[in-house]
Amino acid sequence: MNTEPEKNPTDPGTAAGAPETPEQLMQAASARIAELEAERDEMKDRWVRAEAETSNVRARTRREIDETRQYAVQKFAADVAEAAENLRRGLDAIPQATEDEPEIVSRLREGFAGVERSFLALMERNGIKREDPTGQKFDPNMHQAMAEQESAAHVPGTVMHAWTLGWTLNGRLLRPAMVVVAKAPPDEITADRHPVDTIA
Repeated sequence: MNTEPEKNPTDPGTAAGAPETPEQLMQAASARIAELEAERDEMKDRWVRAEAETSNVRARTRREIDETRQYAVQKFAADVAEAAENLRRGLDAIPQATEDEPEIVSRLREGFAGVERSFLALMERNGIKREDPTGQKFDPNMHQAMAEQESAAHVPGTVMHAWTLGWTLNGRLLRPAMVVVAKAPPDEITADRHPVDTIA
């Protein structure tokens, strides 16, 4: 009679259930560590992307708020610019100073000029600026051409004079300047297109 106990196939003492060797334990631990590191890297990547997106949204929102604040008064600023132009027309309507003019006219002119200076300074403090384009190259983004005029004294394509000045609000166009643009006289155009050959 066999008195030895039967061996259970799942018993740690059997070959199938034998304890793992140190090498196997290290391999299993290394695999688990690699798996956890991969999960960590994935989570870190997601976190970095989320932070970047949040930062972009924050910057975009701040930019939109700043633009709204700067340009919310655009219609009001255009009306104020028109009032300044009317004030200038009133000043231009006052006769030029003469030695024998009445004192009341001199005081009226000086008073209006002082009001205009104060008004323009107040506008500039609030981002509204008047731009005189005379002598500048014509820019369709800033100027509105009302006429072209032949001139030998001006470079073609430059503003000879402005009927009305331009206005900007914090650097953005508010009202374009209405200008007269110089063009070359016909004889200069003909000379450019049909140069005369010299006779040897």
